[in-house]
Amino acid sequence: MSRKENNTAGILAGLLAGAAAGVILGMLYAPEEGKETRKKIKTKANDLKEEAKNKYGEVSEKVKDQYGNISSTFKETASSVVHTVKDGYDKYKDQIVSKTNDIVKDVESGLNDLKGSDLNDLK
Repeated sequence: MSRKENNTAGILAGLLAGAAAGVILGMLYAPEEGKETRKKIKTKANDLKEEAKNKYGEVSEKVKDQYGNISSTFKETASSVVHTVKDGYDKYKDQIVSKTNDIVKDVESGLNDLKGSDLNDLK
């Protein structure tokens, strides 16, 4: 979860807690019967609980979407890196094989020259 989403979730939780506290205090100081006040508090608490569930669902969906986006971007980047490394490997492998073949030919030529000069020395 990003820092911005953490801040948003924290602010949201603070607002909900503040609203709940304000509603409860307002009802407790209202000139109504205790039974009515408790009923209003219970109703408001249920409303706030539902609102919190909805906000949690929204934040959860945003987090899932962000995870999906990040995951997809990472997979694409990893695939690109693998492709680049493979291309580089193939390129340098071909160069090394070519250079190795040139060296082998030079060594064989040198050995043949040595063999030829040894035979001429014997004559």
